[in-house]
Amino acid sequence: MIVFRILLFPFAVLYDLVTTLRNIFYNRGLKPSAGFDVPVICVGNLTVGGTGKTPMIEHLIRLLYTNYKVATLSRGYGRKTKGFRIASSQDDAGTLGDEPAQFHRKFTDRILVTVGEDRAFAIPNILQEAEDTNVILLDDAYQHRRVKPSFTILLSDYYRPFYEDFLLPAGRLRESRGNASRADVVVVTKCPSVISDEERMDIEQRIRKYTLSPVFFSSIRYGVPVPFGNKQSLSEQVIVITGIAQAEPFIKFISAAYAMVKHIELTDHHTYTPDDFKRLQELVAANPAASIITTEKDMVKMIDHRFDAERRELPLFYIPIEVNFLKNGQDFDAMILNAVTDESKPSEII
Repeated sequence: MIVFRILLFPFAVLYDLVTTLRNIFYNRGLKPSAGFDVPVICVGNLTVGGTGKTPMIEHLIRLLYTNYKVATLSRGYGRKTKGFRIASSQDDAGTLGDEPAQFHRKFTDRILVTVGEDRAFAIPNILQEAEDTNVILLDDAYQHRRVKPSFTILLSDYYRPFYEDFLLPAGRLRESRGNASRADVVVVTKCPSVISDEERMDIEQRIRKYTLSPVFFSSIRYGVPVPFGNKQSLSEQVIVITGIAQAEPFIKFISAAYAMVKHIELTDHHTYTPDDFKRLQELVAANPAASIITTEKDMVKMIDHRFDAERRELPLFYIPIEVNFLKNGQDFDAMILNAVTDESKPSEII
C-alpha cells in the first residue's frame, strides 16, 4: 500500500495544485459564489466514500421540519434523469438517486426533496416553485463552491479521519486537509458508542491543526428491522447484502446481533438487477432458515416495481439508522437552530 501511494504521489501533487487554485479563486472572489435569502445548510466531507451524510441530513430534517418549510437538494448520484427535479409520487431511486429517494419515501409531504447537479441553478428553482421554503439542506456539497452556504457541517469518519488521509489518487481526499477551515462545525461520525474523554481530546487536537471550529462526536443508532418481503419476523440466521461505501459498521452490528450466513458486498450506489435477486433466491433456497437483511439505502432501490414479484418471494428486511450524538447533542442542535433563525441575508453574488 505504501509503495502504491508513493507511485501515485506525483498525481496527488498535481491534483492538489488544481484544487488549491480553484479554492483560491473562490476565496478571493475571482470565481462567483451565490448567496441566497434563505438559510442554506451544507453537509459534506473532504473524502470520497461514506461518512454518514444521509443520516445527518435526516437528523437535520427531524430537527427543523416542524417549524420550517425544509427542502433538500442533492446531486442525485446514479439517477437516470438529468437537470433540476422536484420529487413527486411518480419518482423513485431511478429518477432521484438512492439518498434523495430515501428522503422522499421517509418524509413524504413534510419536506420538499429536489435534485440537481448545479446547486446554484437549482436553488432559485426551488424558491420559485416553492416560495414558502425557508431552509435548504445541501447534501454532499462541501466542494460545490458556486453556492455560499449559511452554515457548513463537515463530517469525518472515526475509522478513516481526514487528518490521516491523503489526496486523490494516493488517498481518498477530494481536497487538502486545510480546507476543513471552511467548516462551521466538524462532526466525527460512526464512533463507537463509548469513547474515553482522553481519546476525544486527542481527536479534537488533531482536527484543530486544520480548523478551530467546534467538534462533536456521533455514533450510529440502529433501529428495529423492518420487513419489506414475504415475512414479518426476522430469523436468527441472516444473509446480508449491502451497496454502500463503508459497510464495516453495519456488518459489525449485524454480526453481533445475528448469525451471518453470507455477506454480499456490492459497490456504493449499486443499481439492483434481476441477477441480484436471482442470487438471493439461490442463497435462500440453500439456507431456508435465513432471512435477508440490508440497509435502508439499498431497500429504496430494491423496492423498484420491476422486482415486485421477486421481492414478495423473499424474506427481506432493512434496518433504519439515526445519528446519535455521544455528548452535547443539544449544543449541536442549538447551533443549527441559531444559524437558521439568524440567517436573513439578501441574495448576492460574491
